Amino acid sequence: MYEARVVSGMRPTGALHLGHFHGALKNWVRLQSEHPCLYFVADWHALTTHYETPDVIEENVWDMVIDWLAAGIDPAQATLFIQSRVPEHAELHTLLSMITPLGWLERVPSYKDQQANLTDRDLTTYGFLGYPLLQSADVLIYRAKYVPVGEDQVPHIEMMREVARRFNHIYGREAGFEEKAGAAAKKLGSRKTKVFLELRTRYQEKGDDEALAGARALLDKQGNLSVADRERLFGFLEGGGRMILVEPEALLTESSRLPGIDGRKMSKSYNNTISLREDAESVRKKIRTMPTDPARVKRSDPGDPEKCPVWQLHLVYSDDKTREWVYKNIVPRVMVEEYIDDGSGVVPVDYKFFVFDGKVKMIQVDKYRFTERQGRNFYDCSWKRFDVRYLDKKVGDIKEDVPPPKRLNDMVQAAETLAEGLDFIRVDFYAIGERIVFGEFTNTPGNGVVRFNPAEFDSYLGRFWKLQQTH
Repeated sequence: MYEARVVSGMRPTGALHLGHFHGALKNWVRLQSEHPCLYFVADWHALTTHYETPDVIEENVWDMVIDWLAAGIDPAQATLFIQSRVPEHAELHTLLSMITPLGWLERVPSYKDQQANLTDRDLTTYGFLGYPLLQSADVLIYRAKYVPVGEDQVPHIEMMREVARRFNHIYGREAGFEEKAGAAAKKLGSRKTKVFLELRTRYQEKGDDEALAGARALLDKQGNLSVADRERLFGFLEGGGRMILVEPEALLTESSRLPGIDGRKMSKSYNNTISLREDAESVRKKIRTMPTDPARVKRSDPGDPEKCPVWQLHLVYSDDKTREWVYKNIVPRVMVEEYIDDGSGVVPVDYKFFVFDGKVKMIQVDKYRFTERQGRNFYDCSWKRFDVRYLDKKVGDIKEDVPPPKRLNDMVQAAETLAEGLDFIRVDFYAIGERIVFGEFTNTPGNGVVRFNPAEFDSYLGRFWKLQQTH
């Protein structure tokens, strides 16, 4: 119906940070060569949370545009403007606010979320409640087809579509609409009018999406139609009134997964950002204060990359060698989602070696049990005991599907080496087939577990085991 425009904007409430670059600017740079793009400085939006400090907004407008240019936004390819310099945004926002139910605004997910997080500001204002409506006006006024967003922003686009639909329903009705639409159809020419009406009938009677697409394509090619006639024909095609506002689509883009220095989403509102212009020493200090996996109390404890904010920075900025070192030495928990039972019967097994006076006296084997609420790592798994063997002098086979005797002997040797000088120790090895995934040991009945990562199992025999006794 209209040009496939892309519209997006940013609030000038402070220095741009890494989240802006990876979550928006990189996508903007790519999109400007694929679609007609309009990128604007949303200074009115900034007032929704910074209404008491308008001077901050004014200071940041031009700095933000400079950062856009430095990131690769090209004014020759995209249109850049300041929201407040186009008063029609406010006019359409006023019209939309007259017809939008209050409940639509209150159910926007980010409304309650930001109220809960920005407790240092009074956000009980219409400006804050109604910002999704101003956002709708920013997009609908240009009849944009696409709005680049991450998944968390899709509800905002759905609201824009609902607002556009309601606006068209209320203001698209006019006396003698069908007669006016029929007169507009005749301007297509007799042959095209016939084709258009046949496609409309197929769509409305049979729900034929191909017919709808064909009719839209036919209208898009007509350059002799006025704006009003075009609105009438598109509305007539879908069985409604004039289609004044276009329902935009969410253009899902790769969103930033970079967390802030407190582990939450990186946001200027949360004061947890690393800015694009920040010096190296300041960045270093901030990263050193970042939380890691909350379950990792001591440096010797294992961590889970899915719960570690710093790991997300490694994924973006570190090379493969560095990431491998981090995962092996700092994050010894091993995810098992790739080992989910595929029918082969190969599942994780926990071998417990009970060592008394330096000798293995008992082996307990616990096998992984699959459940509907299966976790993603060993610590979330459900286990069931499937064999216990008491040993005297010789290590024998436990069952046919355990590792071969040599590997079992290696585990016994490692357990007994680790137990030197101790009355009792229990050593656990978690294995998948012949692969030792990770392990842990304790010499107390309930606590004091030390976990280790035998990704290279043989290197943990001998000297390494003795070093572990110092923990």
